[in-house]
Parts: sequence; structure tokens; C-alpha cells
Amino acid sequence: MKAVILYDSKTSGGSTEALIDAIGLQLAESGAYVEKVKCKALADYSFIRDFDLVILGAPVYYFLVASQLLGALNYGNLKINLKRKKIAMFLTCGSPEAMAAVLYLPQLKIHLISNKILVEKIFPSNALQDNSVIDTFVHDVLYAYNKTSSQRSLSAKWTDESREWLQTIPSFLQGKFKTMAEEYAEKMGYKEITLEMLQLARDEMGGT
Repeated sequence: MKAVILYDSKTSGGSTEALIDAIGLQLAESGAYVEKVKCKALADYSFIRDFDLVILGAPVYYFLVASQLLGALNYGNLKINLKRKKIAMFLTCGSPEAMAAVLYLPQLKIHLISNKILVEKIFPSNALQDNSVIDTFVHDVLYAYNKTSSQRSLSAKWTDESREWLQTIPSFLQGKFKTMAEEYAEKMGYKEITLEMLQLARDEMGGT
């Protein structure tokens, strides 16, 4: 699994970034390939297409999620590149968790209606003082990711011809295209992944 953590923080090397490093380290120890990228509202997020899992994380300032992450969703191309991606998200703030879930998480979720959100979490500002909180978040993310991947693979079977075709594309693209094809089959209700279905999926995905 390839995971990227997209985060926003006004303070370089602050508590939010330290939390992200701790999450990334645990994911890497589980066998995942992990990168972290600090958000800029108008950056090019096309690189996200190469990742299986996207984790969005940011602090809350004055009742709003940090502005660069929200800006990337509102004005940049982040939202379109998150299409069909599995997502986990977290916010850090000093507000009670119940209040934060009502006031702050929806600021992100309103942009992600078409996405599969695996886990959402509110971390207190002192989260790094309790490793079990981070352990639980990473465990929940991995469990949800593996569960949805297993369910998808069981819902649509590959024909021998389609598997042979998959082997003809470059190896570094096979995992990405396999995931996208299975998600397309699930979305469209296909019980079998055939060469014809792969062609339809490839056309809809813009030839990727």
C-alpha cells in the first residue's frame, strides 16, 4: 500500500507535524510506503493518483480548519484528484471531541461526499503524550483499508483474459490500474472484470 499524508500547519516542526511523523512511522512499520506533503492551496495534486490511501490532517485555528488545506479543496485541484481515493482524516484542536466533530470535520467532509472515508478522528492538542491514541488511529485506518480492499476483490472476479492483459502494462502501473478497475466494477455493478469492462474503465478514466 502507498499512503500519502497531506497536512497543513502554520508552525514548521510543531505539534501537528510531530503527530504526522508518528502516524507515518507506524504506517511504515506496518509495511506501507508513506510520504508526507504540506498543503499549498494552489499546488498541483495530480501526484495523488499514484497513492492508494490519502490521509488528510490539519489543526483548527479560530473555528476553521487550517486555510491551505481548505483552499486546496475549494480552489485548487485537490478535490478532483481525490476522486475514487480511500481517505482517512484527522484534526487537532483543543475543543471537546463531540463539538469538533460537529463544527470542524464537516468543513472537510462536504468536499468528499463521493469518497470512501475510512476513519475520521479528532486529536487533542496533547495527543503525543498518549501513544495509544496514535496506535488506535493507525490500527483503525489499516483495518478499514484492508477490509474494503478485501470486499472489493471478492465482489468482482477477473477473467483469465483480463489478467493476462493486466500483465502487459508496466509493472509500476499494474497495482494502480487494478485498484481503479475493481472500484469501477463495484461502482457499475459488474460481477466480472472482462477485457470489455477494462476498456470502458480505461476510457472513463481518461486513458490512465
